Amino acid sequence: MKTVLHKAGTRGHANHGWLNSYHTFSFSGYQDPERVHFGALRVLNDDTVAQGLGFGKHPHENMEIVSIPLEGDLHHQDSTGRNEIIRQHDVQIMSAGSGIAHSEMNANKDRPVKFLQIWVFPKEINIKPRYEQKSFKPEDRLNQVLTVVAPDDEKAVWINQDAWFSLANLEAGFETGYKVRKAGNGVYAFVIKGQVSINGQELEMRDGLGIWETEALDIKAGTDAEILLIDVPMNFREA
Repeated sequence: MKTVLHKAGTRGHANHGWLNSYHTFSFSGYQDPERVHFGALRVLNDDTVAQGLGFGKHPHENMEIVSIPLEGDLHHQDSTGRNEIIRQHDVQIMSAGSGIAHSEMNANKDRPVKFLQIWVFPKEINIKPRYEQKSFKPEDRLNQVLTVVAPDDEKAVWINQDAWFSLANLEAGFETGYKVRKAGNGVYAFVIKGQVSINGQELEMRDGLGIWETEALDIKAGTDAEILLIDVPMNFREA
């Protein structure tokens, strides 16, 4: 088993006023050759956007882009005509494929929106751009690991990669396990809230732990906690 630990305080940070962003991996002005990606996981940004503001329309191609609101609502518009509100407990994915332009704005005029923006390298390049979002009830992930992004599960949002995202809300003291979904994949665990131990490694809020060359994870919540598990190929073809 191999691991890489990224403590919350070691992340890149950029505060633009309207956007306060923490970068687990190299992004924009934050560049660290030791932290470019974890397998096919390229970006994990922890963003807070001021009320009424956001990212103007900009292009992407050949990237799987996942947005997970933690607080507040996002207003998504794109060049395919999509005009959607993404709310807390929703998970959204946009397969940029052959090319798409989109904007992500804070839909709230009275409070910030907090969300995770995650990029995964695709399995197939230049596919037709695709968009999907679904809502997942918090009670459905209480003391269990719930798959929310997958290439093979109609209950989850679809991703153009052999990758699986799972969310879990764990009560203090609860113990569970996770089996890696495909041989050769690794798992990047991100603690959204609380304290957990994964394969013996103690983690706190916003810490990240990458684990590979193992078949399973042992997870124990030290406090009430919320975690995200990102199961991705460690060897992949970059677009």
